[in-house]
Amino acid sequence: MRPVTILDSKQLDLTLNRLAFQLVERYLDFDGTAIIGLQRTGAFLSEALVDKVRGIRKDCKVEHGLLDVTFYRDDFGRRDKPLAAASTELDFPIEQKRIILVDDVLYTGRTIRAALDALVSLGRPASVELLVLIDRRFSRQLPIEPSYTGQMVDSIATQHVQVEWDEKGFQKAVLFEKVDKG
Repeated sequence: MRPVTILDSKQLDLTLNRLAFQLVERYLDFDGTAIIGLQRTGAFLSEALVDKVRGIRKDCKVEHGLLDVTFYRDDFGRRDKPLAAASTELDFPIEQKRIILVDDVLYTGRTIRAALDALVSLGRPASVELLVLIDRRFSRQLPIEPSYTGQMVDSIATQHVQVEWDEKGFQKAVLFEKVDKG
């Protein structure tokens, strides 16, 4: 099966605009609020969202950081090939902040569970919300649901959702394909 485009670059841009407007509507000036992208895949998405929010509300200062969850994953020591860790880049305390965790695809919920563990190891946020570009429904292994969703996709384990970004972090497309588990 050839990959099917779920969102092309124009649709992806419209989706990011909608998500940014939802965040501005909820948080207005973003005082006491931070957007944190999950390394690696949520990093580009969170940066794109922060740019969109700043374009909508030029007067607000959006705190933005990146969180690596590698060592908090429940499959960290169970892989044949070791996972490469990325850096956590938070230049602000998360204590009593409203946190918006950002990732590209929500599938089983295990990455988000790892993100919550990593986050609370750094402090106690006032609240945590989840924003995802793609929600792969019916695949959850943990009771985790996003607060903000770009697009919902019904998929099974033999299918894969891939968000493509170019080398500069600009969105290209979201693809859906069948994976041969052979």
